[in-house]
Amino acid sequence: MPEQGPDRKAEIARQFIEAIPHSRELGMRLEEIGGGVAVISMPWDARFVGDPKTGVIHGGAVSALMDTCCGAAVISAEKTPGQTATLDLRIDYMRPATPGQRIVARATCYHVTRSVAFVRAVAHDDDAEVPVASAAGAFTAGSGEDRRPSTEAIS
Repeated sequence: MPEQGPDRKAEIARQFIEAIPHSRELGMRLEEIGGGVAVISMPWDARFVGDPKTGVIHGGAVSALMDTCCGAAVISAEKTPGQTATLDLRIDYMRPATPGQRIVARATCYHVTRSVAFVRAVAHDDDAEVPVASAAGAFTAGSGEDRRPSTEAIS
């Protein structure tokens, strides 16, 4: 894969987010991208409330925001190709997001091996003292060119 500069990688990450239908539907907005860091916001929306009594956004929407943000951070990292997929993502929910407030996720790709990128993320609402959630994950980072077919791996 040809080398890509930071501006090109940021553009690829923007396109990645805009191309995902659920990201558009959830109203995700790229706030910052580059150098293995991504910041994405998601507005509060009554359509995504998980508890009608409280107005709290469903954890699945928060999960989608954090997964997308982590993937964008990987794409923007220096030693990764312009594509990725989630291998593993652990999300710890610390408190319900405040109804009516947007949620902002910030992800950092902190280590890249030949085939795996490692990411940490945190999500806050406007009451930013305690995070809404934190995440740690592993994402694909290789181009796939050096991978063997699964039948060769078994022999």
